Amino acid sequence: MRLGRVAAAPISWGVCEVPGWGHQLTPERVLDEMAALGLTATEFGPDGFLPGPLLAARGMTAVGGFVPVVLHDPATDPLPEVRTALAAFTAAGAGTLVLAAATGQDGYDARPELDTLGWKTLLANLDRVAALAAAAGITAALHPHVGTMVEGPEDVDRVLEGSWTGLCLDTGHLLVGGTDPVALARRAAGRVVHVHLKDVDEGAAAAVHDGRTSYTEAVDRNLYQPLGQGDIDLAALIGALEDAGYAGWYVMEQDAVLTAEPPPGGGPVDDVRASLDWLAAL
Repeated sequence: MRLGRVAAAPISWGVCEVPGWGHQLTPERVLDEMAALGLTATEFGPDGFLPGPLLAARGMTAVGGFVPVVLHDPATDPLPEVRTALAAFTAAGAGTLVLAAATGQDGYDARPELDTLGWKTLLANLDRVAALAAAAGITAALHPHVGTMVEGPEDVDRVLEGSWTGLCLDTGHLLVGGTDPVALARRAAGRVVHVHLKDVDEGAAAAVHDGRTSYTEAVDRNLYQPLGQGDIDLAALIGALEDAGYAGWYVMEQDAVLTAEPPPGGGPVDDVRASLDWLAAL
């Protein structure tokens, strides 16, 4: 596979917006290691972690970023928060707003159930956000995500049927939530506007799905594997998307939790390197 459409993400280096999510590396180290691997594009990571000027100074392209927003609460208007994010995206030349339907709580280990009004509000707000982004020349993509209001197969189908907003196909979060990502790629490729590539230990994913362990604990115990070393048929998934004409980014995202600063040249960069090698051999 040609790597010109492959981008990185700070979460692969353990950098996360969740309070208490392990040791956080500096932006400089993360960017230097991305560049050393030959990567030239990345998502932003947590709000403010990789500002446009820092990326530009290292010759990195800003692909877009993950923005969790409360969409289901009739008393909450998501547009002001999204406008702020869009201004930063526009300034950095980033083209994709990756939305998560946030619960309004910290972390991804629990979520409330939505009633009919909650779903109606979420779907309407999702399309309002997508329209606002489109007016700024930015594509919005709804990211089904563990511990958010859009997690499992029924949630994904509700979004596909009740909204026109594009989909961020995150192979790992879909599998943990109970959706077969390869099957989804085959049946809904036309809605996919952004891809997060993860490989997953299927047994660990099942433990999260069944409630036997929390998402954070599973990530800490190597839920995510270097691409090609887990249980998702990523070659089939990429093939299905390419055959359907998908022309967007493939963002490598293997969520990690760090306990301390890795030694120079070691740590998460080893898994990212292995993933790049696998992709290059496709």
